[in-house]
Amino acid sequence: MAETMNAALKPGPVKGLKWAQAPIPRPGPGEVLIRIRATSICGTDKQLYNWTPWAQQRVRRFPMIQGHELCGDVVELGRGVTALKEGDYVSAESHIVDYQGEYFKKGLAHVAPETQIIGVDRDGTFAEYIVLPWQNARPNPAEMPERVAVLKENFGNAVHVGYSVDIADRDVLITGSGPAGLMTLIVVRARGARRVFSSDVSPSRLDFARQLGADAVINPFQENQVEKVMDLTEGKGVDVLLEISGAASAIRDGLQLVKPAGCAVAFGLPKEAIQLDLAELVIFKGLTVKGVVGRRLWDTWEKMERLLNDGRVDLSPIVTHEYPLREFEKAFRTMEEGKCGKIMMRP
Repeated sequence: MAETMNAALKPGPVKGLKWAQAPIPRPGPGEVLIRIRATSICGTDKQLYNWTPWAQQRVRRFPMIQGHELCGDVVELGRGVTALKEGDYVSAESHIVDYQGEYFKKGLAHVAPETQIIGVDRDGTFAEYIVLPWQNARPNPAEMPERVAVLKENFGNAVHVGYSVDIADRDVLITGSGPAGLMTLIVVRARGARRVFSSDVSPSRLDFARQLGADAVINPFQENQVEKVMDLTEGKGVDVLLEISGAASAIRDGLQLVKPAGCAVAFGLPKEAIQLDLAELVIFKGLTVKGVVGRRLWDTWEKMERLLNDGRVDLSPIVTHEYPLREFEKAFRTMEEGKCGKIMMRP
């Protein structure tokens, strides 16, 4: 095996990435080396690429290979690994956790203080190879398409969001119809939501949401979101808000639209701090507000794999563009334009 590999890495605290050579990592005890078949881009990657204020506060390690979504093949086992074998086709959990820690034992490792995220705290997936703890590599059915397997980490976010509150027979507003919002729409449909309303400022993304089963779509640039949803719900509002966009206006509108004693789930990352009338939007309405990040290990993965393996959801339409990894700049431009679903890249 060669000693170096191609990678798209963050060279320093600047916008963009650099195409460069990096050492091929070697697996230590309890780790596996994975040859990456495909990786994909998510909203966190976009923030890191653009070096937003959130990214500037979050990332401290340079140079660093970006990316945290992948599917690939196990090509080398570290000492003591017996649960996997060379040749296994896997997807991966991006949170590197303490599997002996108290947070993991409580199912909360994804928010443990010591937890690291690949592509944020340590080298990630925009490369030819990656080393991970063996527990982080989840075997896939051999027949699973790469365009589905590469999404499992990100789809797990949607599953975590969609299972964090009671959905069945309820009216749901999803603010943000990018890939994460679209996959959340798929989840809540599978869970028996009564009606699902999707909002976004991109007409193409709203068309996508319609195709995936949204009962109505709202473009806040073209119509008053609060008035439209109140009209759709006969003045009652929605039972559940699933906030995926991170946009301040969407967060305020969404909270205003939740019925008294309803639920709001916050997943989208704002680019900067925002101001809210907490008393009027949350406290006096008696809302339950939950923050969701990552996936619960391994509860969320088990739910996700049942949805996929039982054929209850179809992720195949979500990937709309594919590029060689070395064309990462073109891939990020496509994402910025907003006329896409998920973007997949091959090393």
